[in-house]
Amino acid sequence: MPHRIAVLALDGLLPFELGIPQRIFGRSFGTEAHDRGRRLYEVVTCSVRAPGPIRTDADFTITVEHGPEVLATADTVVIPASYELGPVHTEGRLTDELAAAFAHVRPGTRMVSICTGSYVLAAAGYLDGRPATTHWWHADHFQRLFPKVRVDPDVLFIDDGDVLTSAGVAAGIDLCLHIVRRDHGAAVANDVARRTVVPPHRDGGQAQYIQRPVPDPQFSTTITARTWALGRLERPIMLRDMARQESMSVRTFTRRFREEVGVSPVQWLTRQRVERARQLLESTDLSIDQVARDAGFGTSTSLRQHLQAALGVSPTVYRRTFRAGQA
Repeated sequence: MPHRIAVLALDGLLPFELGIPQRIFGRSFGTEAHDRGRRLYEVVTCSVRAPGPIRTDADFTITVEHGPEVLATADTVVIPASYELGPVHTEGRLTDELAAAFAHVRPGTRMVSICTGSYVLAAAGYLDGRPATTHWWHADHFQRLFPKVRVDPDVLFIDDGDVLTSAGVAAGIDLCLHIVRRDHGAAVANDVARRTVVPPHRDGGQAQYIQRPVPDPQFSTTITARTWALGRLERPIMLRDMARQESMSVRTFTRRFREEVGVSPVQWLTRQRVERARQLLESTDLSIDQVARDAGFGTSTSLRQHLQAALGVSPTVYRRTFRAGQA
């Protein structure tokens, strides 16, 4: 049976964010010969009360055909943002309707928030003692309201196992694609990303949007250096070599790179190598040692350390998860 995702629609919701789960999960299909074209998720939308109209922040309402009892059947619950959270946003507590709705959620259900939907998860206690993110505009208020939550305002999303949170608006797409990748591998995630005409993975975090959404056109960008590095990930890459591609000093290049991408060149290189390793582990029969060399980590020990830090699993476990039958 398809994995069932229940999207909880709250009054004051943002229509764009409400549509993200249906667009990403609802268009995820099997890509292997044995399940090609099979729908991998079932997406249903529900309310905290009986079926009926839900207000949006636009000049129209939507009609939801399911009540909160649907939450009891969900494998994953997604909570998009709302501008009418009431005491959830002002006092950090659930309304009676929300509390009654959450009572339907089964233990072990995966919980996901998009943008300020994180307020609802925090008020319900799901984020206590855990890392989480939300829209950068609300991060300080969120941290004051929920001091037990370890807020990271710089990332696009956080995967903490059975609880996942995203930053604002389009970061919900990044998170949903990440979940598809986690559940079914890169091939399925890349396929739905192409259908949606979005990148399967965005570099950096929210910082690049807070500081300067669009690089100043009077300055050179670091695109040439990034393209150059991506073409030779398997080889040693020095910071000075990347800076040389842009005819910049190392100091200027590092500052410009962080402004544009949101992370340092070294962090970016590590992420690209992890992604290369994931692709090789999923799509080839290369040995772990060869994957490590081709991804630029040099040794299997280095690959294991970086994959464990980024994903929490070893290369062998990752391959076994996404390639049935592979040791």
